[in-house]
Amino acid sequence: MDVSPGTLRRSTLIRVNLPRSIVIKKDNRSMLSSKPIQWLYREFGLDSVYRTGPDTWLVMLARTCRMFAFGAISLILALFMSSLHFSDLWIGFFMTMTLVGDVILSLLAALVADRVGRRRVLFLGGALMALSGTVFVFFENYWILLMGAVVGVISATGGDFGPFRSVGESTISHLTTPATRTDVLSWYVTTSTLGSALGNEAAGHITSFLKRLQGSRQDITDVYHAMFWIYVAMGVLSMIFACLMSRKCESTQVQGKSDTETPQETDPLLNSGEVGEDTHEQSDGDPSVNLQQPSKPQSWLGRLWLRSKIAEISQESLSVVIKLWVLLTIDSLADGMVSYALTNYYLVRKFGLTESYLGDIMSICFLLMAISTAFAGPLARRLGLVNTMVFTHLPSSLAVLLLPVPQNVGLTIVLLFIRTGLNSMDQGPRAAFIAAVVKPGERTAVMGITAMLRTLGSTIGPSLTGFLADTDKFWIAFVVAGALRVAYDLGLFYLFVDLKINAPEQAEDSETNDQI
Repeated sequence: MDVSPGTLRRSTLIRVNLPRSIVIKKDNRSMLSSKPIQWLYREFGLDSVYRTGPDTWLVMLARTCRMFAFGAISLILALFMSSLHFSDLWIGFFMTMTLVGDVILSLLAALVADRVGRRRVLFLGGALMALSGTVFVFFENYWILLMGAVVGVISATGGDFGPFRSVGESTISHLTTPATRTDVLSWYVTTSTLGSALGNEAAGHITSFLKRLQGSRQDITDVYHAMFWIYVAMGVLSMIFACLMSRKCESTQVQGKSDTETPQETDPLLNSGEVGEDTHEQSDGDPSVNLQQPSKPQSWLGRLWLRSKIAEISQESLSVVIKLWVLLTIDSLADGMVSYALTNYYLVRKFGLTESYLGDIMSICFLLMAISTAFAGPLARRLGLVNTMVFTHLPSSLAVLLLPVPQNVGLTIVLLFIRTGLNSMDQGPRAAFIAAVVKPGERTAVMGITAMLRTLGSTIGPSLTGFLADTDKFWIAFVVAGALRVAYDLGLFYLFVDLKINAPEQAEDSETNDQI
């Protein structure tokens, strides 16, 4: 074929210019289409989660595993105890004593977490989960089960009332800045809530499948025993995630134990009050300094107390958190009275729901909760932390109050959706609020005491509900719990709506800058 130079030039121009124009148009379209995605990515805090790095993701995954196990077991725990022919009163006592064990573990975690190492504490939590699950797989004796639940980690309520939630929140507060903290903590709650939803769904359908597999040999207790293997597996996964975390998760005190680490490699969180401790440790060789040091108590608990961060909480922080602790204890008492495990038991008794149907309902509940908590970060940026906590939690409290009123399952489930869907929107803002109103060096201690008091407040609830259920007054528990939750919401708004937050952290940062 004969090709002239002019034709070659024209064809060359076509080959060069046409693709270039197409590429430009595609770039413009991609830029226009990416703007809404980028806005959503930033607005919902996903960029904050991404920027905090793999350690934060591992903390989230570890808690998601815990909540998967807690959600699965909350569906069947009271039913499992009932299948062993324990009375409602003894079931309530069992849950109370389980929470007492959580209180003790919470106190120990708050005392030693920053000194022993947060990763080790989280690893221990996974090991205790696996141990407790193994006990529930093989034993049926009431006191052996109680010992396994108290010494180990069993969620008697379906929520994360154990000692390791505060360590996780403190670690995330360490890995984030005030600008990203609320978003990251909100996604910390969202991902764990998705774990609860999947756990409930899995428990309901696996229980139904195992029932069908048994055929005529209907021993429901064996089915419930098998479900606790899920608990063991999630505990092992939590241990693996803890092993994969880096030293960045640790406080300055634990990081300083490594001789290979330079000061620039540590990102101090707990620097408040640590200068004094380091000074004492470095001056051990000076007799004049040692004479001025107070004598150490002989009891190991006293030594732990003095070496912990609890003894170093400032008066400014205490003036805020003591009021918050009182309110959270009231809220936790209400949560303990109508925990998800007891709510499931109430629905089965009132309406005769099957495990698979109940699992579907609770899975939808936790899915709604996960969706709602994703909006907690954007809401907190616009309304403020306290307003977000109050105005999302108050409708949930009213739903608890009204839950016994309907006599048909449909309206009851609607109220349950409202209660559960809005119940956890305050968790991320609340953790961010606590991190903002105390000094960075006090966070682990304050969050540890908060977790301990919340667990302590919830310990009485199951026994009260067990007594009411044993006397055919189960519904009163929801009325009392709803009223207590409403009182908590109103008290929170009244006491803290005008409080200036981030002040302690900003003050400490300014002191550090002045020293530099």
